[in-house]
Amino acid sequence: MTRQIRVGDVPIGGGAPVTIQSMCNTPTQDVEATVAQIKGLEHAGCEIIRVAVPDMAAAQAVGEIRSAISIPLVVDIHFDYKLALACVAQGCDAVRINPGNIGARDRVAAVAGACKERGIPIRIGVNGGSLEKPLLEKYGGVTAQALVDSAFGHIRLLEDCGFEDICVSLKSSSVPITMAAYKLMSEKCDYPLHIGVTETGTPKMGILKSAVGIGGLLALGIGDTIRVSLSADPVEEVYAARDILKAAGARREGPELISCPTCGRTRIDLIGLANEVEKRLTGVDKPITVAVMGCVVNGPGEASAADVGIAGGVGEGLLFQRGQIVKKVPREQLVEELFRLIDTL
Repeated sequence: MTRQIRVGDVPIGGGAPVTIQSMCNTPTQDVEATVAQIKGLEHAGCEIIRVAVPDMAAAQAVGEIRSAISIPLVVDIHFDYKLALACVAQGCDAVRINPGNIGARDRVAAVAGACKERGIPIRIGVNGGSLEKPLLEKYGGVTAQALVDSAFGHIRLLEDCGFEDICVSLKSSSVPITMAAYKLMSEKCDYPLHIGVTETGTPKMGILKSAVGIGGLLALGIGDTIRVSLSADPVEEVYAARDILKAAGARREGPELISCPTCGRTRIDLIGLANEVEKRLTGVDKPITVAVMGCVVNGPGEASAADVGIAGGVGEGLLFQRGQIVKKVPREQLVEELFRLIDTL
């Protein structure tokens, strides 16, 4: 088990629930637009938000943004340690930085000292696209070991300053390299891990790559907080993260739909039925499993683990609960009867 840190009032690691993160794509100095986007993301299920801080104008906006939102705010800093110091003074909840790229040891010590004084953790964000040249030369390119070596180099810089309130990420656009790096890192240290696959692309492929990489790691018990990175509205990142957490068994919130893939025995429009049920379930917040099956012969048995479900036949179907048939229902009433039953749970 990893050690636990706190980003604002949100625990990360140490057995705490895996948290969902995202990042704003608004100009940070545009406080109104950034706050509006953060509130929308929070409504979608985001629990920690990160903003880019490329200059002092962005850094000076951090305090106003933080005072207007409810979830913890992480600042993303590259190269200029003064931006990190300004954000800490403004009241950010965490700093994402690579200590090795902000200059001499005294600058690292200044950031570490300011964060330690205010109880603010630092996320070391290693990325395959910005690995140090000596490591690229040593390993012949981006490899899992190169990512891990880079992370430990940055960790040592902070530990030498007496700072250990650390979270680590090791992201690559390659799913296999990313997974291997996190697995290796989890075997070598107990700092909490922020997991994700970077630069995954548009939602179609990006969600798939993230589901394999993030979901695979979560299934192995690796990962304390996640971000799905997509070339899309950040809200889509949050929705995808929620779905990945549910699919990996790391979180149970809201309904989960299961449905069969259809076969030659199917005598109803199962695809249309499943889509209709899925759409209706967006208004349900109960942590239940709902099944839509295409065969009345063995559908209830195949979906016996579901809390409730329907199985279609010719002109009629079955309403069932935890594998037990409740009653036969005319096809046109199946969905309505299903949701009446859901209302009673």
